[in-house]
Amino acid sequence: METREFENVLSIGETSTVEFKRCSTKPKNDTYETVCSFANHMGGSIYLGVDDDGSVPGITSPDAALDIERNIANATQNPQLFSPATLVETERFNYHGKTVIRIWVPASSAVCRYKGQVYDRLADADVRINGDMQIAQMYLRKQNIYTEQRIYKGVSMDDLDADLLARVRTMAANRRPGHPWQKLDNKELLRSARLYMNDRGTGEKGITLAGVLLLGKDDVIADVLPTYKTDAVVRRVDKRRFDDRLVCRTNLVDAYTELSEFLRRALPDNFALNGDYAVSPRDIIIRELVSNSLIHREYLSPITAQITVTEKGIETSNASRPVFEGPINLKNFTPIPKNPIIADFFAQIGLADELGSGVHNLVHYTKIYSGGTPSLQDGLIFKAFVPLVRNNERRGNGEPDESSESETPSANGNFNQPAQAKQNKKNQELKATRKIETKSLAFSSVEDAAQFLLQKQGWANSTEVAELAGVNARTARRYFAKQIANGTLKAEGKSRGRRYVKTDPTEYVGSVQDVKDMIDAL
Repeated sequence: METREFENVLSIGETSTVEFKRCSTKPKNDTYETVCSFANHMGGSIYLGVDDDGSVPGITSPDAALDIERNIANATQNPQLFSPATLVETERFNYHGKTVIRIWVPASSAVCRYKGQVYDRLADADVRINGDMQIAQMYLRKQNIYTEQRIYKGVSMDDLDADLLARVRTMAANRRPGHPWQKLDNKELLRSARLYMNDRGTGEKGITLAGVLLLGKDDVIADVLPTYKTDAVVRRVDKRRFDDRLVCRTNLVDAYTELSEFLRRALPDNFALNGDYAVSPRDIIIRELVSNSLIHREYLSPITAQITVTEKGIETSNASRPVFEGPINLKNFTPIPKNPIIADFFAQIGLADELGSGVHNLVHYTKIYSGGTPSLQDGLIFKAFVPLVRNNERRGNGEPDESSESETPSANGNFNQPAQAKQNKKNQELKATRKIETKSLAFSSVEDAAQFLLQKQGWANSTEVAELAGVNARTARRYFAKQIANGTLKAEGKSRGRRYVKTDPTEYVGSVQDVKDMIDAL
């Protein structure tokens, strides 16, 4: 491994795909727990001979490096330890006179177990998975087909909205005069749009999940996907609950209209010139966010899709089947469709453009609308954030950093900029006060320390919790990872600046029976 490449890894720190481990004469159990969690997640690299803080003491016994590599190969192929056997590769290299071993773990096509236990990777921690919901999510990630193609033999043409079918024909013709859908009957239209399919492997024929979502009646959609909904809220004044709310459970075509109208009511409209034509950056931003939330979603997941408007910006989140995990480079990325059939249908009726163009539109018109830059992050939960404030430095989760200068749009779309120095001074005073208040405190458990910080300041991080509870940071991170898995907390920010906040108690993620039904379907 090149020195510069390794130093870049050290500078970033531990992530969902990078883990640092001390090592003497042989790897410990927690190393193999990480191997299992990487295999079940997105794959990754384990660096033996590196501390949590990124310092490199190296392998304690360099002469044992070959034995360590043999131990890794034997353990990962031992059926009594790993089921199924896990393929890994090792690489030994020297860094400033210290021996480091890199273990590269590819993502497994099956659910992997170490000593009979399933592990998954959440943020930078390995978490033991016992709940049905988490295991169901893991099976969804490992499917090699698009779930939108699942055939529902119990759904007939009578279960589709005939008026909506007529409307989408008109929408397609308005977008492209002479569109072939105008001459097709309803069943031919479904076949043309690949909403009625013939599974060549099983011989099954019928309307697919995509067909139900796009054209199904509301009661049929509820029967097929009981947890499906999009929850849109505005939180500007009442930040604990909401100022306005829309819970949308209808077909995707009408859902696009309802969600777009909801956001238009919540956001000021500032027109701009695009050549000789006046355009609405607000409407274009709404179009891209709403269509992305509806098109690129894993619908078999019981996790509720959300759209939240605050004074800082618009954030969307929805379940995903990621190809990779982490922030998306807006300047250099390869778009990968999560639901290509739904995406193509939206393009045919004019509710979306060609794949990839939406991100460029989002970047371009966000700069016009607020002067900011949107952020996108893929993972089990896909998140998009569009700032409504100008020239902000944003935290890793895409929200504006409260320590940076900010501007809040007024009703007429104008911006008022507070003094940067005043804001920085206020933040420094708050940080000093917090340090004094917590210096003399001590807690008997990680949970008590975390709950104290969550109640006092609304968030907590592993460093402060570890100090208050008298444990190391890794123990604190394991606690937070379990809370994320349970759905009680969620993470914000990147590895080194990550903090944890409580989830919205009104979020519904599905019952245990819903998840069991999902596993049976898989």
